[in-house]
Amino acid sequence: MMVENQKALYLTFMKAHTKRDEEEFVQILRPDGQLTSAVNGLIDKDTMVRMYEWMTLVRAVDRKCINLQRQGRLGTYAPFEGQEAAQVGSALALSPMDWLFPTYRDHAAAMVHGQPLSQILLYWMGRLEGLTCPPDRRILPPCVPIATHLLHAVGTAWASSLRDEAVASIAYFGDGATSEGDFHEALNFAGVFKLPVIFLCQNNGYAISVPFERQSASRTIAQRAAAYDIHGVRIDGNDVFAVYLAVKEARERAVAGHGPTLIEAVTFRYGAHTTADDPHRYRKQEEVSAAWRARDPIARLRIHLEQTDLWDADREQSWQAEVGRRIEEAVALVEAMPKANALDMFEHVYAQTPWTIALQRQQLAEESTGGVRG
Repeated sequence: MMVENQKALYLTFMKAHTKRDEEEFVQILRPDGQLTSAVNGLIDKDTMVRMYEWMTLVRAVDRKCINLQRQGRLGTYAPFEGQEAAQVGSALALSPMDWLFPTYRDHAAAMVHGQPLSQILLYWMGRLEGLTCPPDRRILPPCVPIATHLLHAVGTAWASSLRDEAVASIAYFGDGATSEGDFHEALNFAGVFKLPVIFLCQNNGYAISVPFERQSASRTIAQRAAAYDIHGVRIDGNDVFAVYLAVKEARERAVAGHGPTLIEAVTFRYGAHTTADDPHRYRKQEEVSAAWRARDPIARLRIHLEQTDLWDADREQSWQAEVGRRIEEAVALVEAMPKANALDMFEHVYAQTPWTIALQRQQLAEESTGGVRG
């Protein structure tokens, strides 16, 4: 449990460092790398360095995946650059056996929680192996249907509650998911039974091409927590310190039996919705991205680390070399694997295969192998 003086420090932050302007969110690490107040007793120096290492690693992974997709070595891909703080900070605040429910854009959070990079690459290559996770972790496959996994997170949280386990569930989703009925059902059920679940919304301003103001008349997403009488907080999603502390506190509340928390992390994806999307068609891409890059989550943390003598140019060079090595090793590993069997797409779908699907399988088998495989 978080000790009492840590709780007091956290609550002081949440009250004192909420911006009173048009955005109104909790911010601890400003874009210029300065702190609104000291974080002694809340975030240690080693954790700060780990945050930076993870954020720079996953950004490099994100860029590599886009390049691989453009080269035809990866399928359609959902980039997340700009949202590193929301994913890394939240995942670092979890315990190893907490349940993690990602969307198709939350592979950074999955990596921090223990999913190997090779598994993530396999997923985006369309391989069945990419849906598995290490046996000592509870990471669900990326959820493509919008908001359906929020109900799944409520289910595991309910199970944890019935078993009296000190385990929380966290579900990641975007602002578009809050327009789905599953979002409201999940919050309502979790609130009624005071379940240990964290709802983390990365509000990047767009549900594909639809801006938030066209999705809802509510000023914020966090305010919707009041409708279900659960705890809600709005934070700067580009501030890794604010994200980390908000999720850490939400987890403490959850395992202590105080119910769910809705966290709105205000952030932005610099690039397209997916590699099949053209953001220039619905927003002033260069202008908007430039404005958000001034609030970049990695840049502000590096400034802070350098000013506190926790990072320097030599360490940066060494770490970037390590990042490149890890990524290239993972890519080489998955590309050296035997070619996937196209017939795998027919497995694990129907208990009794309809004749139409069976015919398609037979035709594909004859075209690819010269005969039907058993």
